[in-house]
Amino acid sequence: MSKFPPKPGPLSAKPLGILLNDVFAEAYAKQGFAARELVTRWAQIAGPEIAAHAEPLRMQWPRPVEGQPQEPATLVLRVEGPMALEIQHSADVILERVNRFFGWSAVGKLAFRQAPLSRPRARKRPGPPDPKAVAKVAESLTDIEDEQLKTALARLGAAIKRN
Repeated sequence: MSKFPPKPGPLSAKPLGILLNDVFAEAYAKQGFAARELVTRWAQIAGPEIAAHAEPLRMQWPRPVEGQPQEPATLVLRVEGPMALEIQHSADVILERVNRFFGWSAVGKLAFRQAPLSRPRARKRPGPPDPKAVAKVAESLTDIEDEQLKTALARLGAAIKRN
C-alpha cells in the first residue's frame, strides 16, 4: 500500500453551453420562448435587414380554453425608434418567416416596443497605421536584419503608438 493518494483520472471538460443549458432554457421559458433558437438564430430567421433593427423580446401566449384549439401567440419585438414604421410594414414577412421556422402557425400577430436594441454595436476596426509613422518606427529597428520582420514590427509599433 502506498502512502500517496491515487492519481486522479483524466479530466473531462464540458462545453460551457452544455453546463448552462438549463439556466438559459429557464430564462427563455420565462419570456415565453419554447425554443431559444428564435432568439439565437433571429438574424437567419428574420433576415439581416430586419434583424439589424428589431429583435424578439418575448412571446405572449393566450390562456388556453378547454376544448378549444390553442390560439397563436403574439411575438413582441424590440424595435429601434426610427425603424419602427418600416418594420411594421414588414410584419407579414416577419410572421411568415417565423411561422416557417416553427413549422406551424405559432405566431398570429406582432407587437412592437420601441427601444434601443440590447446587443452591442459592431466596433469599427481602425485602418492601417500611417506610413510615415511606420517609417519612423522602422528607423529605430536597426538591429533587425530580416526585412519582413522589421516591416511587421514597424507596423505594430506604429499601431500601438496610435492607440
